[in-house]
Amino acid sequence: MIISKKPRRVLSVFTLVMINVIAVDSLRSLPISAEYGFSILFFYIVGALSFFIPVAMVAAELATAWPENGGLYVWVREAFGKRWGLVTIWLQWIYNIVWYPTILAFLASTFIYLLNPGLIDEKPLILIIILSMFWTATILNCLGMRVSGAISTIGAILGTIIPMLMIIGLGIAWVFMGKPLQIQFTLHNFLPSLSNWQNIAFLTAILFGLIGMEMSAVHAEEVKNPQRDYPRALLYSTIIIFVTLVCSSLAIAIVVPHDSLSLVSGLIKAFGIFFNTFNMSWMIPVIAILIIIGGLSGVSAWVIGPTKGMMIAARDGCLPEALMRINGKNAPIAILLLQGLIFTLLCTVFLMTPNVNSSYWLLSDLTAQLALIVYLFMFAAVIRLRYKYPDKKRSYKIPGGNITLWLIAGTGFITCIAATIIGFFPPSDVNVGNIFFFETFLVLGIVVFCVAPLLIYKSCNSNNH
Repeated sequence: MIISKKPRRVLSVFTLVMINVIAVDSLRSLPISAEYGFSILFFYIVGALSFFIPVAMVAAELATAWPENGGLYVWVREAFGKRWGLVTIWLQWIYNIVWYPTILAFLASTFIYLLNPGLIDEKPLILIIILSMFWTATILNCLGMRVSGAISTIGAILGTIIPMLMIIGLGIAWVFMGKPLQIQFTLHNFLPSLSNWQNIAFLTAILFGLIGMEMSAVHAEEVKNPQRDYPRALLYSTIIIFVTLVCSSLAIAIVVPHDSLSLVSGLIKAFGIFFNTFNMSWMIPVIAILIIIGGLSGVSAWVIGPTKGMMIAARDGCLPEALMRINGKNAPIAILLLQGLIFTLLCTVFLMTPNVNSSYWLLSDLTAQLALIVYLFMFAAVIRLRYKYPDKKRSYKIPGGNITLWLIAGTGFITCIAATIIGFFPPSDVNVGNIFFFETFLVLGIVVFCVAPLLIYKSCNSNNH
C-alpha cells in the first residue's frame, strides 16, 4: 500500500514564476528566433495569441480545479480515462528525452567555443560532451528533489535571466551607439513574406520555444494559495518570458550576419561580437560558464518534472510495476535510468546527419511535433472537463462562458495541428541532408512514440485481469 503525505504548501508566486521562467525561457531557442530578424516580433505576437496565452489560460483553469500533483496526466485522465492520460504523460516524458540532445548540443557548442572555436562542428566531440552532461544531470536528480530544486532556482537566475538581461542591455547599447545593424527596424521587415516557405517552416520552432507554461502545474498542490497565486504567477511569467525572448533574439540578429547565424552557436557568437567590440573580451568565458549553468539547470528541472506524472500513471496500473521503483531519496530511479537509455540511443543521430546544425534541427523538429500533440490533449481536456464537471470549483475560470472557452482552446488546438504538419517541411536555410531520411525519421518517431504507450497500457490492463 502506498501512503501519500499531503504536500507542504511552500511555493510562493515568485518561486512559481522562477520555475516557469527556467522551464520556458530557454537561451537555446534564441538563435532559431533570430533567423527571422525584426519579423520575430510579428511571429512571437502570433505565437502568443494563438498558442502561448491559450496554454497559460487553460493550464490555470485546470491546475486550480485539479491542484493535485500529476498535472497533464491527471487532467487528461479525468477527461478521457487512464489510457489517454498515459499517452499524454508518456509523450510529455518522451518529447523531453528527444529535446535533451538539442539543449545539450547548444551547451556543448558553447563550451567548445570557449576552448577552441575551430572544433565547434566536430560531431564526435559534441556527442561525448552531451552524454557526459546528461548522465551528470541524471545522477544529481537521483539525489532527490531538494538538490534538483536548488539547482533549478540557482540556474534560473545565474544561467538564464542574467545572460538574457545582459544581451538585451548590450543590444540596446549597440543601437544607441550607432553601431552597424544586420537587420532594419522597418514596417516592411516587421511583416514577413508568408509566401516564403522558410518563414512558415520556422513557426514550429517558434512555438516550441514557447512550451512549458503548464509544467509548474505539477507543483500546484505545493503553492501557498493555488486558487489565487497560480493564475497570478502565470500572468507575470507570460510578460517576463515574452519580453525577454523577443528582445534577446533581436539582440543576436542585429550583430550576427544572417548567413553565418548558427542554430547551435549563434548566442555565444553574438556575445563574442558584443564583448570584443566593447573591449570586454574577458567576459566571454564568464558568460559561457553562466550559459552552461543555466542550460544544465533547465535539463535538471525537466529531467525530474514529467517523471512525477509517470509515477502517478504507474500507481494507477497503467505502467509496469518495475517502473515504480524509487531509491532512498524518493527519486524515481527506474524511470530516470530508462530515459537515460532512450536518450543515449537518440544521440546517435548526430553521427547520421551532415552536420551538427542538421542534427539539432531534426531533433528540435521531432520534439516540437511530439509536444504539440500533448497540447492537443490538453486543449481537448479543458473543454471536456468543463461539461463533465460543470460544478467543480475553479478559482480561475476562462472568462466569457463556454463560447469563449471553445474559441481559446479551439484556437490553440488548430494552431497545434497546423504547426505539426508544417514541421514535416524543413526550412531552406537548414541542410538536413537526405529529405527522405528527414521525413521518415519524423514519421517513425511520432508513430513509435504514440503507439508504445497504447501497447503498454493494453499489456498492463490484460495482466490486471
